Amino acid sequence: MSWPHCRTIIFEASLMNFKHALFDAFLKFSPFHQVRNPVIFTVYVCAFLITGIYCQSILNAEKLSVTFSFFVMIFLWLTVYFANFAESAAESRGKAQANALRKSRLNILAKKLTKASRTSKYESVTSSELRSGDLVLAEAGDIIPVDGVVVEGIASVNESAITGESAPVIRENTEERRSVTGGTQVISDWLIVKITTNPGESFLDHMISLVEGAKRQKTPNEIALSILLAALTLIFLLVCSTLVIFSIYSVSSVGSGSVISITTLSALFVCLAPTTIGSLLSAIGIAGMDRMIQMHVVAVSGHAVEAAGDVDVLILDKTGTITLGNRQATDFIPLNGVSMEELADAAQLASLTDETPEGRSIVVLAKQKYGLRGRDINGLQASFIPFTAQTRVSGINFQNRQIRKGAYDAIEVLIKELGGTYPDELSLQISAIARQGETPLVVSDGSRVLGIIRLKDIIKGGIRERFAKLRQMGIKTIMVTGDNPLTAAAIAAEAGVDDFLANAKPEDKLYLIKKLQEEGHLVAMTGDGTNDAPALAQADVAVAMNTGTQAAKEAGNMVDLESNPTKLVEIVEIGKQLLMTRGALTTFSIANDIAKYFAILPAAFIYTYPQFKMLDIMHLSTPESAILSAVIFNAFIIILLVPLALKGVKYRSLPPSNLLRINVTIYGLGGLVIPFIGIKVIDMLLSVLGIAQVN
Repeated sequence: MSWPHCRTIIFEASLMNFKHALFDAFLKFSPFHQVRNPVIFTVYVCAFLITGIYCQSILNAEKLSVTFSFFVMIFLWLTVYFANFAESAAESRGKAQANALRKSRLNILAKKLTKASRTSKYESVTSSELRSGDLVLAEAGDIIPVDGVVVEGIASVNESAITGESAPVIRENTEERRSVTGGTQVISDWLIVKITTNPGESFLDHMISLVEGAKRQKTPNEIALSILLAALTLIFLLVCSTLVIFSIYSVSSVGSGSVISITTLSALFVCLAPTTIGSLLSAIGIAGMDRMIQMHVVAVSGHAVEAAGDVDVLILDKTGTITLGNRQATDFIPLNGVSMEELADAAQLASLTDETPEGRSIVVLAKQKYGLRGRDINGLQASFIPFTAQTRVSGINFQNRQIRKGAYDAIEVLIKELGGTYPDELSLQISAIARQGETPLVVSDGSRVLGIIRLKDIIKGGIRERFAKLRQMGIKTIMVTGDNPLTAAAIAAEAGVDDFLANAKPEDKLYLIKKLQEEGHLVAMTGDGTNDAPALAQADVAVAMNTGTQAAKEAGNMVDLESNPTKLVEIVEIGKQLLMTRGALTTFSIANDIAKYFAILPAAFIYTYPQFKMLDIMHLSTPESAILSAVIFNAFIIILLVPLALKGVKYRSLPPSNLLRINVTIYGLGGLVIPFIGIKVIDMLLSVLGIAQVN
């Protein structure tokens, strides 16, 4: 299944699940569900209380009380419903993606083998019958039935249904490429796969559970904020309870006015309690996980997403993350007495059958820079010398010439065997190239050295700008590489990273992470090999590549389905966006309570203490209208903020102090001003509709 088709399924499923969210919000009215959210549970109880008062008013034929109680009751229930809907809407997005993923989880026929040989007989079984340890044959056109590892063969595999990446990838029995995922399709050749999971335990099953929210747990910050909201709710509950006693005492001592009603008191409590952020808190967390899935990153827990927002150190591998990973020829350096054209011609001849990225780049460089067209290999009547790990040279025997290219010391041995001498100037040039973080290849023709091919590990485009943004955010970047310190320093300077670790071994990575954590830093890193597993397990945010080993994926707390090491930067941004969204909406929720004080408190005590009228700065129509306006605004602001909770606050690459100042200004000031406007507008509408005089 192609990714565009998968996106179409997600869109269609999103519309369907959004409609289901309207219905699911009613199912969440169960007290067993409501009790999980203390803030909304108190609103739930108040709604029941006002419903009872309303029914009693009907039985007693109290017409004036019936009208007021009816409207308060309706909007309290709407407050609970909107809170339920916010959570259901967030969950519906995950369900849409889960439905799309289920399209990839097919119960297909698999070719089960008795031994790891393509020639052995196989038995056709369904994927649900396979168990960990079974061997299956996957040939061109076959779908890999269950997660596993390649034990034999090499093939091109289409993983677009899982990763969204349209280009096929190579899978073979090497540490970096042996992992395969159920639901992907073999495009060419064949593989023998050893199954590593039992039914219901595959990566796809786990991913579906995560996006549906079945395994989502509250993060530490979310739990802490929930405790704070519960404490605030308890405080407001105690305050409102004492107002009844205060009201009774005031009436008895003054001898005028009326005792504050339970309906008014409930409305006051609901408006003062942090219902806005209490309603949206769960939706914000679910949406954060959902944004990770949209980036094709599966977070094992919400804690990992949240921790990404607090990360202040990023550890990145050089190869494939900072650099393209394939060295490219960038220049030809001839020795004295050798023309540039002669060196380029010899280098191209020696690389005609070299299918490595380095070899192909040499042919292209000679063609583009010096106009040397590629030769007809069959027409040359030449013999080619392939590269081997033992000789470390490759080349061509052509027209009584022995043209070779290879490592400095390997060519030196070859030259001496042929009776030639190594020029002194060559050593100086090779040392200079190495100090610049580049790789020299020496070219010879017989016993004569022609010059050097300069190979460079190309820095990825835009990576320097990305590191600059991270620096603005207060995040330090550290490059880890197996290169020598000279090469590492040169690449680090060009890429713009803050620090580097050269000659790095697995234990060095682990030691570096532990040291940084002891200094109080939160560390993120990426990895794909078994040797990365210890460091991934230690890191606060550990992103394993989907193409990596099983050990790496089990050690990490996130899996990047696209296996793009630079995705770590986006992951940090999503984590910060989650924290910013939660902080912004919390600020807005607390700030908008101020307007409700000025609306409800004067209305509640106006008959007992007329001097409270001075607090009615909005000049609301009647006390009853003031209370209703505040309750209505309190309900509808939840539904208006749902899109922001799901989409998240716009992320900006700014220092944390600047972000805090901007968000406090926007959402603090907005939370202060918007309720005054909203409550006043609602009050005017109630007056126009004739609902203002309800008591």
